[in-house]
Amino acid sequence: MLIQHIGHAEFLLTLESGFRIVTDPYDASTGYPVSEIEADGVLVSHHHHDHDAVENIKGLPQIIDYAGVHTFAPGIQVTGILADHDDAEGAKRGKTLLFLLEAEDLRVVHLGDLGCLLSADQLEALGRTDILMIPVGGFYTVDASAAMEVVRQLDPRIIIPMHYKTEYNADWPIEPPEAFLSFFEPAQVCSGGEALRVTRGDLDCHPRVVVL
Repeated sequence: MLIQHIGHAEFLLTLESGFRIVTDPYDASTGYPVSEIEADGVLVSHHHHDHDAVENIKGLPQIIDYAGVHTFAPGIQVTGILADHDDAEGAKRGKTLLFLLEAEDLRVVHLGDLGCLLSADQLEALGRTDILMIPVGGFYTVDASAAMEVVRQLDPRIIIPMHYKTEYNADWPIEPPEAFLSFFEPAQVCSGGEALRVTRGDLDCHPRVVVL
């Protein structure tokens, strides 16, 4: 599996078969450059402009934007799990979906705009987590400290931070990733790579935290 961080909460996951999945595509109002990516499947955690710009995805992708168990293709299963976008049971910002992608003997979790710690039911539904994409910027989502608590809950092998301040969204009231990265030893963090290529067999060969 090849994982590329397009920006914000948008990732492109390319499987060995060539099947391509995009998560939470953003629109131009985020400040990030918009790439018209061709994909076979799209995961939309919630319908906010910075997560559901499916009009920018080329091809005829299957779109998953509701909870439940879904099959993109043989051997490619996605489970959507409802969660809160805030720490007030959704009263402030509504709901978001957590996604578990099972493919190529890997379990990849994308936490959307999670705004609180995970419940026992959510933890049970997500199960073993190999690769975790987690928001860390705060304000709209969990902040660095809460994100670290979620990491302790799930104990993933590889962590990919997302949804943080960059040069493209410098006026947003969120924080850059450094506060989250400070919870790890420098040797555990790899920054600046363009993509992460990972298989079940080489999970233990990668750093704990990968900033793409």
